Amino acid sequence: MCALEAELPEQQFNTWVRPLQALEGAGALKLLAPNRFVVEWINERLLPRIGELLRDKSTGDVPIVTVEVGSRIAPAEAPPVSGGTELPKRARREGLVIGARLNPDFSFATFVEGKSNQMAKAAAQQVAENPGRAYNPLFLYGGVGLGKTHLMHAIAHFMRASNEEVRIAYVHSERFVSDMVRALQHNSMNEFKTAYRSL
Repeated sequence: MCALEAELPEQQFNTWVRPLQALEGAGALKLLAPNRFVVEWINERLLPRIGELLRDKSTGDVPIVTVEVGSRIAPAEAPPVSGGTELPKRARREGLVIGARLNPDFSFATFVEGKSNQMAKAAAQQVAENPGRAYNPLFLYGGVGLGKTHLMHAIAHFMRASNEEVRIAYVHSERFVSDMVRALQHNSMNEFKTAYRSL
């Protein structure tokens, strides 16, 4: 994995390789991916390179590499995340959310994944797990009902569950534009910038 990290752009590595978990068996290496989209991407673009790296590093037989959806963590052992409609206690504590209220039903666990939004969900999960590093900024574009708002709320819920000190600004574009126009009219753009950057 270290060799791939050196070869790939950081964003690509964080999106496709970092989420993988490895299971070694007798003459086999199974890579577990969080979803089918990651499996397909690894199979199409990186599996041959992974095989080359294993051949270069191996002193004996090179294991057969497969990629499939799964996780090493058994469901009973899995750490709590903002998955269901009920958030963990630490996420329910007072956290700063500026702007519109977050819908508690919009989480990664309740997100309906399909071909049209697999990539968006994978990117949103990376943003939630690596804030400020993965897909910064994240831009979601699509038709009505494909899950853009759901994913934005899911990111916020996940981040609040992971860090009770996190500060989140969830602002509708109409309010953002209105605030910006007001700042332009009153010659107060510096205050406007400071307000959004100081989160």
